[in-house]
Amino acid sequence: MPTTYTLIASNTLSSSAASVTFSSIPATFTDLVLRTSVKNSRAFEYTPMKIDFNGLTTSIYSWRFMGAEGSTLANDATSATTYMDYPRSNGNNAGSANLFSNDEMYIPNYTSATKKPVRIFGVQEYNNTVSNMIKTTAGLIDITTAITSITIAPQSATYNLLSGSSFFLYGIKNS
Repeated sequence: MPTTYTLIASNTLSSSAASVTFSSIPATFTDLVLRTSVKNSRAFEYTPMKIDFNGLTTSIYSWRFMGAEGSTLANDATSATTYMDYPRSNGNNAGSANLFSNDEMYIPNYTSATKKPVRIFGVQEYNNTVSNMIKTTAGLIDITTAITSITIAPQSATYNLLSGSSFFLYGIKNS
């Protein structure tokens, strides 16, 4: 069980941005944890998000997600795609005014010479008739080098991350 969480870097946006990148991630930890609270510029309840590692946008990402929105269940699986699926971020509309989606990604053994497993958990809250959502994702990154950078962005370049969105990257040591 991890015994120490160390903040590597954080970023709370003071203006809109197309993406957020954590670069030069040190190889001094065992695992990584990314915690986010995000809102985007889409005038709708939500927009899908994506993550890439080490700037790689080739077909090295696979995932399976399960989720629920109200009483509706959903699941999907994707392999050999160009990004890792990340939970939706709240849109900038009346239904989600002043509400941010909250998500956590866990990457064990991020410096190992083996493929990297990823676990992501996210929740969204809405103020209108759209139900709240919960989503969990298990993924695999097909790289055998250490993860040195992480980029988070909306899946569509049409939308931006809004001011107030926050991103925290932690390193974990097992001893």
